[in-house]
Amino acid sequence: MMAPAFGKVVPARRLVLPAVALAMILSMVTLPVRAQRKLPAEIRIDFATYNPVSLVLKRKGWLEEEFKSDGVRITWLFSAGSNKAVEYISTGAGDFTSSAGAAALLARANKVPLTCVYIYSRPEWTALVVRKDSPITTVADLRGKKIAATKGTDPYIFLLRALHTAGLTKSDVQIFNLQHPDGRLALERGDVDAWAGLDPHMAATELEEGSRLIYRNPAFNTYGFLNVRDGFARQYPGTVERVLRAYERARLWALANPGETAQIVATQAKISLDVARLELRRNDFRNPVPGAEHLAALTAASEILVAEQLAAPGADVPAAVRQVVDGHFARAVVGK
Repeated sequence: MMAPAFGKVVPARRLVLPAVALAMILSMVTLPVRAQRKLPAEIRIDFATYNPVSLVLKRKGWLEEEFKSDGVRITWLFSAGSNKAVEYISTGAGDFTSSAGAAALLARANKVPLTCVYIYSRPEWTALVVRKDSPITTVADLRGKKIAATKGTDPYIFLLRALHTAGLTKSDVQIFNLQHPDGRLALERGDVDAWAGLDPHMAATELEEGSRLIYRNPAFNTYGFLNVRDGFARQYPGTVERVLRAYERARLWALANPGETAQIVATQAKISLDVARLELRRNDFRNPVPGAEHLAALTAASEILVAEQLAAPGADVPAAVRQVVDGHFARAVVGK
């Protein structure tokens, strides 16, 4: 009896070729997954006294906890102001830094490769400050006066916007470029007539020296941006999400524990508890996802960058507004 026919016999080499092709296709499909799992040897991230969430995150050690099993080293960098935060990224010395939104926009317009991926707060952290005995009461009174401000930061841009409300420009005053703590000291010593302040230094001089805020405008305060170096985000997208997951843990904890957060801020920033509480009262931590409201704030701030020629010649400021914010990492973490 003849054996039943089961079909034509296929040579082994013809079976191998489709299998190899299938393996290649599967490897291409899984490549993004492997890219997500790729890890850096080190994460360089800043902390700043004007960013209370960063102080909570550093104190609690949650970033170290997130990456402990992976052997990733966490290096903390101190940012004295947005200008220093931007400098870390522009020089390649940092991967994540916290700045004001307007400072990030100016940096982006000037070709610094950074993008905001998270909002750590909506602050009212700057105002125009004078000594308690100063005769200055309005922005118009500042014509011809000496004013301390830190270039490249929200207080500096706030100062220029405030001057414009009184029909003045930076040419109508004398601006001294001093880092925030030095600006406070210059004001208190009488070396300058006014200071574009920044919390917690501004809160400290209010409570401890009786200094007065002569011009406040929450709308002129741009948001607290957590920025990432673009090259880092391209190479380690999964790591960016994990960093934001730790940041989100700190933000939610700060919202739920205001008293303990004030204690942490006071200890980390070396300020009194009353000063820390005042700083925190001027921060809104509720919306961490970059989006339309932040773009609107940047669009408004961009007008002063153009009017006062703060950006480098040829800089495309409107394009920088569109490029500097990316909410998809935060949405993946927060779920909005």
